[in-house]
Amino acid sequence: MHLGQMFILGFDGSLVSSHHWITKAVSRQALGGVILFDRNVDGTVQNVSSPVQLQELTGYLQGLTNELLLIAVDQEGGQVCRLKERDGFPKTKSAAALGESSIEKTKRYAGNMAQTLSACGVNLNLAPVVDVRLNEENPIIARYGRSFGATVARVVDHCSAFIQAHHQCGIACCLKHFPGHGSARGDSHKGFVDITEDWQEQELEPYQHIFARGFSDAVMTAHLVHRLLEPTGYPATLSPVIMRRLLRKQLGFKGVIMTDDLQMKAIADHYGYREAVQRAVLAGVDMIIVGNNLERSGNVLEEGTQAIYDLLETGQIKVEQIQQSIKRIGLLKQKILGSKPW
Repeated sequence: MHLGQMFILGFDGSLVSSHHWITKAVSRQALGGVILFDRNVDGTVQNVSSPVQLQELTGYLQGLTNELLLIAVDQEGGQVCRLKERDGFPKTKSAAALGESSIEKTKRYAGNMAQTLSACGVNLNLAPVVDVRLNEENPIIARYGRSFGATVARVVDHCSAFIQAHHQCGIACCLKHFPGHGSARGDSHKGFVDITEDWQEQELEPYQHIFARGFSDAVMTAHLVHRLLEPTGYPATLSPVIMRRLLRKQLGFKGVIMTDDLQMKAIADHYGYREAVQRAVLAGVDMIIVGNNLERSGNVLEEGTQAIYDLLETGQIKVEQIQQSIKRIGLLKQKILGSKPW
């Protein structure tokens, strides 16, 4: 049982050597995936500088393992995209801009985006955003044009077209941010965000509709606190009530549950890395994302897998739950490879 499969990690380097820690993580520790960023927080190049360079990087990483490595980016379009025009990639449009146009246009744009990702060796797009634009003053969704619209129907139709276009190119998608970030007044990148007073039940409806259409790739959790859904005050990422009862049982999601970056301040300011990993897994999360650029560590995989081993050894979690997570991750990879239908 390879616990490394349960992690998607960021790393420094637009080209990496055999001595880089990420090489060992992929080749010897069965790392499940990597997440790529174009620039570091300080503006220097992190992983992406040109299409040719990106092809070389992803080709090298994929060649380190006989198993498929998930290679993920946040390529929503508009202001949130890692493959930018300045580095030689095609220009993209934001979800907000596409939401004002036709479904056919969204599908065409998403198709071009997916072809670009595929050509560069990326196989998982951490998109689309299914948050409904309920708060026009929202500092992280509405402000950056990340939502397709202010109605459930518009969000569902455009997201479905976006997903279909990606699937046609063999690229998996990840819906975000569960249970809904569109009404929030704060930004969980910067700290604690409580949505108890703002959240509306209709924010679950895009997930219901898209799941009903057969979607079972991945869903990303939000580091948001909702005290009516989770009275303990745990953010959704660490909440068994929100992950297991709401997402798995009530909404019937069968795919991979992924965390948002565990280094975001809403988590990092309140929980140590080890505790955050353990609470996320206990809550029912399948894959842990660590961007590894807000705080850098070459031991993040060892520390994370050890945290899960300790849960198993102390009987806090059943081995069957971990096996189920790894099975779901494997099924997602089979879909990307084309050996299982989307």
